[in-house]
Amino acid sequence: MTERKEYYPLALTVAGSDSGGGAGIQADLRTFSAFGVFGCSAITAVTSQNPLEVSRIDALPGAAVKTQIQAVKKAFKIGAVKTGMLMNAEIIEHAAAELSGIKCPLIVDPVMIATSGARLLEDSAVESMRNSLLPLAEWITPNIHEAQLLADMKITDTAAMIEAGLRCAATWKCNCIVKGGHLSSKGGRIADIVIYQGKVYSLSSPVIENPRAAHGTGCTMSAALAAALALGLPWKKAMKAVKDFVFGSLAEEVEIGDGIFAMYPPQASYVDEIAFERIDN
Repeated sequence: MTERKEYYPLALTVAGSDSGGGAGIQADLRTFSAFGVFGCSAITAVTSQNPLEVSRIDALPGAAVKTQIQAVKKAFKIGAVKTGMLMNAEIIEHAAAELSGIKCPLIVDPVMIATSGARLLEDSAVESMRNSLLPLAEWITPNIHEAQLLADMKITDTAAMIEAGLRCAATWKCNCIVKGGHLSSKGGRIADIVIYQGKVYSLSSPVIENPRAAHGTGCTMSAALAAALALGLPWKKAMKAVKDFVFGSLAEEVEIGDGIFAMYPPQASYVDEIAFERIDN
């Protein structure tokens, strides 16, 4: 009988570089490490930014993104892949071509619209995202603004979040997490909507009033999901681990400049604060 060789868990992030360290590749690799997962990266763009401003964005050629992914695929056993900011149609098409058929979970964070409502993906790239990348995903993790665009509907409450999540899941035959941080909280809690194999769940945590370190929340969540799946966690356990990590990273913010705060991997577990329940039965 051939002995099966075990490898240290590894995840790949395909995303942009944030020189300020709060989001993008930097947040993803920090999250992977906190989960005990080795992180590899394919950089799609270099941003010149800090928590106060973005002064410049330089996209890499699509071929450069492609060869980065190829290099990682060639040498390593990849446990999960997540994509973040992809910038344009050329990068999306090259990334999708290399990720097609990959033998591990693909989590697509469709970075299209920022918390402020600013567009982060060129208009010409939206169709590439819809037609080339999203059909490959096992999970997609849109925020409210992105879910509105993908589902072609307005989201003003939890019922609309559910409908948008179901539409996305049905359209791309995947699982979906609609991040609820942009909606008003209820009962002191904030909830994401999880669509898993057509079933609807609520994943909630207490509200952190006036968070000073929300930059990078979406990147951190999708990276945490990639790390949890790379570790082989059952999906329900992965959901609670992801929410625990994101909530804890906000609760244990660190001051990195004069009045400037950032999310940081938590030292404590907050899993007892996390509620995960099915809500469609």
